[in-house]
Amino acid sequence: MSRTVLREALRTLTSKGLIESRPKAGTRVRTKDAWNLLDPDMLDWYSRVAPPMVFALKLQKMREMIEPYAAALAADNLDVATRGNLSKAHDAMVVVRNVDEWGRADLDFHLCVFAACSNELLIPLGVLIERTLEAQLRLNAKRADVFNASLAEHTAVFDAIVGRDAQAARRAMPDLLGVTRGRIEG
Repeated sequence: MSRTVLREALRTLTSKGLIESRPKAGTRVRTKDAWNLLDPDMLDWYSRVAPPMVFALKLQKMREMIEPYAAALAADNLDVATRGNLSKAHDAMVVVRNVDEWGRADLDFHLCVFAACSNELLIPLGVLIERTLEAQLRLNAKRADVFNASLAEHTAVFDAIVGRDAQAARRAMPDLLGVTRGRIEG
């Protein structure tokens, strides 16, 4: 391996918080609390080695902190383009025929809610968790008796956002997330 390749690999690992290099002290692996778990690769890697239900619950708690407010912002800031995207995502959820289609449609719906916020700081958050969230949504759908059992809760969020009712959107999203939490804990 060339030195250039090695240096680039070390730079990448350093940027992800996995290692630290100091002159005359060498390179050391950092403790987990120093890792940059908000890096998409790190989040994906961590999700593969963390205990599945523990990771799913941590991701769920993060979603519960953010998504109700994202839904309220989406209702306040909905424009024609984001309304069209959100409608398309919701319509896809209505017509899906299997659990894999549902998982993708469910993910698209949540990403559209983030996009509808019109807050450039929240949009990347949806993209960041996209890979791990898709796996979680698919797993939750497979654990349900009926893969699209949460369609009514998604529709309540959708109706509140398109109705531009921020308070209703903020109240509907925890109901939807509660279905997911119930499957994780159940």
